[in-house]
Amino acid sequence: MLSRVLSAAILGVDAYQVEVEVDISRGLPAFSIVGLPEGAVKESKERVKAAIKNSGYGYPERKITVNLAPADVKKEGSLFDLPIAIGILSASGIIKSDKLRQYFIIGELSLDGQIKPIRGSLSMAIAANHQGVKGVILSIDNSYEAGVVQGIEAIGVRDLGEVVDFLNEKYFIPPTQVDIATLFAQSEDYLEDFNEVKGQEHAKRALEIAAAGGHNVLMIGPPGSGKTMLSRRLPSILPALNLEEALETTKVHSVLGLLGNNRFLITTRPFRSPHHTISDAGLIGGGTFPKPGEVSLAHNGVLFLDELPEFRKNVLEVMRQPMEDGKVTISRASASITFPARFMLVAAMNPCPCGFYGDLTRPCVCTSIQIQRYKSRISGPLLDRIDIQIEVPAVKYKELSDEKIGESSAEIRKRVEAARKIQSNRFRNSKIFCNAQMTPRHLKKYCQINPDSRQLLETAIDKLGLSARAYTRILKVSRTIADLAQEESILPSHIAEAIQYRSVDRYWE
Repeated sequence: MLSRVLSAAILGVDAYQVEVEVDISRGLPAFSIVGLPEGAVKESKERVKAAIKNSGYGYPERKITVNLAPADVKKEGSLFDLPIAIGILSASGIIKSDKLRQYFIIGELSLDGQIKPIRGSLSMAIAANHQGVKGVILSIDNSYEAGVVQGIEAIGVRDLGEVVDFLNEKYFIPPTQVDIATLFAQSEDYLEDFNEVKGQEHAKRALEIAAAGGHNVLMIGPPGSGKTMLSRRLPSILPALNLEEALETTKVHSVLGLLGNNRFLITTRPFRSPHHTISDAGLIGGGTFPKPGEVSLAHNGVLFLDELPEFRKNVLEVMRQPMEDGKVTISRASASITFPARFMLVAAMNPCPCGFYGDLTRPCVCTSIQIQRYKSRISGPLLDRIDIQIEVPAVKYKELSDEKIGESSAEIRKRVEAARKIQSNRFRNSKIFCNAQMTPRHLKKYCQINPDSRQLLETAIDKLGLSARAYTRILKVSRTIADLAQEESILPSHIAEAIQYRSVDRYWE
């Protein structure tokens, strides 16, 4: 007999429908799987056989052929265990139901018939919704993650017997219900707050502007000046995630199995801080079956690179495409896969190898050649993509000992969200979301300046020795400062403040 079961598989961070066809025919006992199965899929035959027997069902000692369609795409993972087992039981006549065509069935089987969780269940639930099926049947541990998708049923099951009884309508399993509003309400508070930062008002203002306009930031300062502390609090002042952004972000973490048991929807901006020994594949993504890297895990959030010059140069250079396009495309012989990677880059570095170049209290012991070699590790094209560059000096004792509580992240976030709302209305008919993504066409339309501002900008470039690449960056940052001030036009004061955030350009001259 022949049976067909609907299932799904992951390609990149998205899922696609897989039809599991099972044929049981006369002949010597055999079990073969076709349709480009990889190692874990081929091994499922042993798990499926043991699970069926240990669940109390008869296993057909006949010739069994399983086809995974589409047959021209490689299949990996253990998620086909359950649909294959259901297909065999259906072809044997044990399951007699039309529900097989109404649900995606996914899950890994243990030898006693228990159903284990798998990666990427959120992507599969979204694919099921797009295909118009009624719902998904999967491990109860994955049911809350799949239940986040509105419009489909997420049926959580514990073992093979439950699935058989549900499909035969002997046992009703209520769909898992998830209250999206409650999830967002529970995660509004961040563990770290800007009111914990002593001093560094200039740096805090720069990060507020960066958050308001989506600008990349480079902080240069001696060890212990608070660069990491400031960076870790940046997500707390970014606008709250909406449901679409939360689903995009959660999909990336889901396919890598990073969600955990009690975390089935990411509702706060991610913050990723990879170590400087990371490889280019670890940062950008890759592998035989390409997996997302750190830039994708930081999607809709912050990617923090501490000790920027310590990263290998080839690792830093691969970031140029995602910083420009908001996505990463990885090509292999079989296919090209695109991962989302729209993030804010925050980088921190010392001014020199010893860390005290330019410090007024501690002498620098580095030679000019050492400093030049240290600076050369950061390429010009990478600096071109960083709008705000600031110096973060050491904090004085008077500021550290001050008992006064600074402005909270919640108060700063209100101003950031107001500025982002202005930008959302400004760019509503285009494909960009914030000032940092403006093209020359947008700059010409939205960043017009008066003669006084133009004269100030010309003086800054000529007298302060700013490079030509600083021109457009200053305009973009000025536009954001004007948005924070609720000003329609860019004023000379906005230009003057934006120039301060490019003064570090002289460090590379």
